[in-house]
Amino acid sequence: MFYDFSHRLLILSNMLIFRRDIESKINEHLTGKGMIIILGPRQSGKTTLGKKLIEPFGAQGAYFNCEHADVRRHFVLGEPDTLFALVADTQVVVFDEAQTIENIGKILKVFYDAHPHIKVIATGSSAFDLANKIREPLTGRAFEYMLYPLSLGEVRSVCTVTPELLDDLMIFGSYPAVVAAPTPERKREEIKNIATNYLYKDVFTFEAIRNPKAFEDLLTHLARRLGSTISTNDLSKELGITQVTVEKYIRLLEQSFVIKRVYSFARNYANELKKSYKVYFLDLGVRNALVGGLNGGAADPERGILFESFFFTELLKRDTGVPFPPKTYFWRTRDKKEIDFIRVDGRSLHAYECKLTSQTDDFKTFLKHYPEAVARVITPDDLLRGEEFH
Repeated sequence: MFYDFSHRLLILSNMLIFRRDIESKINEHLTGKGMIIILGPRQSGKTTLGKKLIEPFGAQGAYFNCEHADVRRHFVLGEPDTLFALVADTQVVVFDEAQTIENIGKILKVFYDAHPHIKVIATGSSAFDLANKIREPLTGRAFEYMLYPLSLGEVRSVCTVTPELLDDLMIFGSYPAVVAAPTPERKREEIKNIATNYLYKDVFTFEAIRNPKAFEDLLTHLARRLGSTISTNDLSKELGITQVTVEKYIRLLEQSFVIKRVYSFARNYANELKKSYKVYFLDLGVRNALVGGLNGGAADPERGILFESFFFTELLKRDTGVPFPPKTYFWRTRDKKEIDFIRVDGRSLHAYECKLTSQTDDFKTFLKHYPEAVARVITPDDLLRGEEFH
């Protein structure tokens, strides 16, 4: 049954590319002022989305891969007409992997000021942030969007999400090529290829990693402690590297869209943890590849923490494109009472506990101190139904 279902998914994904949630929001800006920046990890679908966005413009839409030398030579700081010569006959242009261009932010700023009638869509992976190349120069001139691996809603754009498929997503992850792969073996090949050949490319290209082994050891260590409370001091002692180095490497992994830190929520309760944090991977397939966990299933002893992590990534993806999204925390006391996620949206609080079954959970202690909060248990069935969350 698995093979029949996946084969159907592969055919559908070739006929109809996954509908990305940010696509409609970007289309709203294509006829207005300002550039569009699409950030996200390599292999998350930025190239496919960029090409799809320019399809309606026909010959007046153009795509350029900035990793090609014949494209790169047109990007010269202070010479916007050199770039204009490349795109003069276009209305909308995509510059893919634009972070590979030195001074890309300043070049695009000058180009936009000189030729505002040409709509620019620039896509980039982590190096946009690693080198701080684009955000500061383009302040006030660009709309920024994040493109993560597929959300459940985006997977639903080509098929029905079944319990079996949800299990696959928690094991192999949600990168488009992985989801579309027809067999478990192909899925393993795809995610291992992404984790090995693409994910850290920008980190090692744009940042000097003086101790690659320590970097890789830290990454594996974080993968094994998925969803556990962590302190930089403890990581420093366990790995034998300085706290400064630990913090630098974690920051690089965050800027490379590999991991995301979630900090503890604390306001007025003396027993609350205030300085620790948790680490979640933005794609579970990557995490599982690091710890040899690509053979799991419904009986996997880690299934509970995998579901918790999966729910967190769904929250991130649902927040994409929201002007002022809620902030996400966890809550824990020194006597180990804990809530998986606290969502703060203005004055409203929503507390979520992730469980594999519909059992109730005791929110009593948390609600005693935060009676205004709305508390809820989340199960896989809730995600399968496509329910909304705050």
